[in-house]
Amino acid sequence: FFPQLSWYSYLAILLTLHQFLLLFYSFGFIIPIRYLSGAFMCLHMLLGPLLAYNGLDNFQGFKERMQIPEAEYFSYVIPAVICFILGLHFNSKNLQGEFIDQRSIHEYVTDKRDIAYLFIIVGFIAGFLSSNLSPDLAFILYLFDGFKYIGVFMLITSKVPLKIIPLIIVFGSIILSSIRVGMFLDLLTWLLFLAAFLSIRYKPKIWVKGILAISFIALSLSIQLLKTDYREATWERGEETGINTLTKGYEDGLGENKNFNMLNLAKSNLRINQGYIITYIMQLVPNKVPHAYGAELMQILEAAIFPRVLSPRKLKAGSREIFIKYTRIPLKLGTSMGLSSIGDAYINFGIIGGCIFMFLLGLFYNEVLKGFFKHSNEYPLLLIFTPLVFLYSIRPDCELQTSLGHLIKSCILLYIVFKIWNKDFKFNYFRKLKPFIS
Repeated sequence: FFPQLSWYSYLAILLTLHQFLLLFYSFGFIIPIRYLSGAFMCLHMLLGPLLAYNGLDNFQGFKERMQIPEAEYFSYVIPAVICFILGLHFNSKNLQGEFIDQRSIHEYVTDKRDIAYLFIIVGFIAGFLSSNLSPDLAFILYLFDGFKYIGVFMLITSKVPLKIIPLIIVFGSIILSSIRVGMFLDLLTWLLFLAAFLSIRYKPKIWVKGILAISFIALSLSIQLLKTDYREATWERGEETGINTLTKGYEDGLGENKNFNMLNLAKSNLRINQGYIITYIMQLVPNKVPHAYGAELMQILEAAIFPRVLSPRKLKAGSREIFIKYTRIPLKLGTSMGLSSIGDAYINFGIIGGCIFMFLLGLFYNEVLKGFFKHSNEYPLLLIFTPLVFLYSIRPDCELQTSLGHLIKSCILLYIVFKIWNKDFKFNYFRKLKPFIS
């Protein structure tokens, strides 16, 4: 159908379709951490670059274009993405850590009627307190802030009569906060997880899932097209944040016929095209900057594992120095961008070593999920926390230190919480029950 496409582009399309179809069909059965990770990786590393190489780069400035030929880029990134996906699924034993035992959770929430609402209250209190604290304490409260979503997911999964008011309050709060700060990625991610839990409960038919998928894609595209003008209006011109400003930007775009023109689509594609940063890295390393051979990775691991109290000189989130060193892309003051896991893998180990690293990274995420599954027999609620734990790990546009740091610190925090309130979370009686069939 598209004879102008190269075989690299065809392979990128096939891999992306494969992962998105797996994700689509998984709704209604699992919490799709692995499929979300694979689909997002393909979106940012394959689909975005594919569109850039096949026309949208013509509408970009030179600095925003892919800096190396298509064959050179895809000859590294396609194997790296495949290795990451293989690591996610290697010996996963039927997606352990993603199938939840609805009956155990139903019995647990029925026995402890107030626990879901307690989680929601704790989440709102933590969110209120987290604004003016040191980064490490703010991070802990940020994790507790996510408990309000866990409380909603408990209510949905438990099969108790679903009350719509808690759901409206929790997700209405993130809609309002997203509009207030002009950042929408958390909103879209939590909406995906909400859809996953609702699908597990209600088992929608294929046509219903199709309508919801199209609606979500339309919402995502609309946000991508509108948020640049919205941020300019609120961040730079000082206009009041809110629905009125967002609607005004949409109406102005319609009046100027610019919401869906090629130039605006190219700008929107740049936001999902993490590959253009990879091309800067591959153009620079090792021709002008040598491979780090693990030195940069050790900095990342230090930042991910140790709190700043123990390691005061560790990398900060959104480190401009590291990014500029390996890309030479100038950043405005206050702007931060991530190299991504695939970028960090290439910086440290080159093409072959980078692919091996991506397999090991996927394998690490896989083992964490399997660990959650192992302990979910005693703690039936544990698997409901996987969206909070993997919130950043499923996003390939995040810095590796942010993804690993959030994952590791979330696991440590959950371990402490479950140990302190061991009697409240442990529910041994239901280990031998058969999975609940709705």
